[in-house]
Amino acid sequence: QVQLVESGGGLVQAGGSLRLSCVASGRTFSNNYAMGWFRQAPGKAREFVVVCNWSGGSTFYADSVKGRFNISRDNAKNTMYLLMNSLKPEDTAVYYCAVRKSTIVTMTGRFDYWGQGTQVTVSS
Repeated sequence: QVQLVESGGGLVQAGGSLRLSCVASGRTFSNNYAMGWFRQAPGKAREFVVVCNWSGGSTFYADSVKGRFNISRDNAKNTMYLLMNSLKPEDTAVYYCAVRKSTIVTMTGRFDYWGQGTQVTVSS
C-alpha cells in the first residue's frame, strides 16, 4: 500500500505563487513510479494537471497550466512538488497527488493511489 499526504495549499491573490508538496510512504512505493497532480473545483469533475516520471525529466502538462506550473521530485525524500506561478481564480480547486504503478508518463491511464487533497484558493 502507498500513502500520499499533500500540503502547501492556501489562499493567494491572483498572480501569486504557491508550492504544493506530496510525501509518499509505504512498503510498496517505488521512486520509479510515475506521479502526478489532479485538481477538482467545486461542482466540476476532477481534472488532470500534470504527470512526471521518476526523475521529473519527462513531464506532461495540461494546456491550462503549461508555462505556469512546474512539477519536480526529490526521490531522496519521496516527495513531489508542484510550483504554481501566475495563479488565476480559475485555478481554485482541491489539488490531489497521485501515483501510477508504472513508469508511463501520459495524461490518460489509471492512477493507483491518491492523497486526501489540499485546498488552493485564488482570489481576484
